[in-house]
Amino acid sequence: MANSYTVLWTNDLCRELIRGGFMGQRPTALFGGPHQSRPSFRRAGVAPGDRIFAVRAWRTALYPVCSMQVQRIVDYDRAGEELADEDYPKLIHWRPLKSGCVSEVVLGPPGSPLRFDRPLPGHHLEHLTFVSRRGERKLKHVEDGRLLRAVSLQGIYRLAPESAEVIGRHLTSEEAVA
Repeated sequence: MANSYTVLWTNDLCRELIRGGFMGQRPTALFGGPHQSRPSFRRAGVAPGDRIFAVRAWRTALYPVCSMQVQRIVDYDRAGEELADEDYPKLIHWRPLKSGCVSEVVLGPPGSPLRFDRPLPGHHLEHLTFVSRRGERKLKHVEDGRLLRAVSLQGIYRLAPESAEVIGRHLTSEEAVA
């Protein structure tokens, strides 16, 4: 069974993507590395078939930005050798996601369109659950439907299936946010 994970994108990265005209585009590559600012997907246990949700914490809200299914993960240093000629331009196009020290590239079919305009409703924040070998934990630093700090999102974390479903529905829904 495939898993779903979150990865926190910084506000600087999100602003760069907005300024660069990436809103509405569908990611085909994500980058990971050895540092907290650009965490490793492999170390987090991400595997082909899994789904990655990029999220942004901004102004006490959590914004699901996009999702992408993992087709494969390749070493960044060997990406040019391992990728088909038609895949290499995808890496170049998504260069803004490469900020910082990078050691791996997650490739997949086009994900959901990037959007920065729809926060997850606050009542969902209080129920978001992550799972690990040690058990389950709720999203921390949530009070009255507001995300007070994003520290518990820094890294790559596996979502409980119900939480992944909530974020996935939110990304694909066109309904107005209450």
